[in-house]
Amino acid sequence: MHEDAGSPPTAITRLRPLLLDPPDAPDVANGYLDLLGAQAPPAPGSIQAAWESSVGSALYTRAQGAARRWVTATRLPASVRRPPYGARVLDVGCGPGDVTAALGRAVGAEGLAIGMDVSVPMLTRAVRERSAANVGFVRADARRPPFRDSGLALVTCLAALQLIPSPMAVLAGMTRVLAPGGQLAVMVPTVRGGLFDRLTRVVGGRSGLAFFDPGQVAGHLHRAGLATVHTHQRGPLLWIVATKET
Repeated sequence: MHEDAGSPPTAITRLRPLLLDPPDAPDVANGYLDLLGAQAPPAPGSIQAAWESSVGSALYTRAQGAARRWVTATRLPASVRRPPYGARVLDVGCGPGDVTAALGRAVGAEGLAIGMDVSVPMLTRAVRERSAANVGFVRADARRPPFRDSGLALVTCLAALQLIPSPMAVLAGMTRVLAPGGQLAVMVPTVRGGLFDRLTRVVGGRSGLAFFDPGQVAGHLHRAGLATVHTHQRGPLLWIVATKET
């Protein structure tokens, strides 16, 4: 859907009431709401640096986008594939916006799907290919989600949490913005003791990847206020699906 030149995208206008501190002069020049400007945190490792660069993202997006589409189509739990019609949902580490767009289709025209990422090249592509009146994108630090408490029915983060510094702080922030009874869905390909963990230990270097122990993650989310937490490993993928206390 094309927006009128010079006006904020419809989805950005719709998400402003959800922000903790809406800017007086929002930067929407690139089609997404940029809350970082030049203050973006440095990439924590070589993989994230590639994700955030123009050249690296052009090469990486095809494989990452295909993987996310496959995961969305075949692996997401049914309850996450079908969030309530009219719901407001957030996709953290949205990349090129494939999952965000799928969530937008699920919540319908009355709902709102927000994709959040730090990468300018990824968000540029997401805006170009996936934006709509009910699908908008925000550039922000996932460790400090810029949204009000308890405003979102669903928060997803697929194949991105392992790249973000302080992932437990990210999970806490995602929990904070969930409404009572809202759902959290996270997938990471970096299980503690799994294939990528073993390879990293053998090869060494500074990939910047975080690795996750299912029990430790579940305990952290329980303490953060999520009443029901399920973890399930499917091959190299760890799924975490949780519900916030009502």
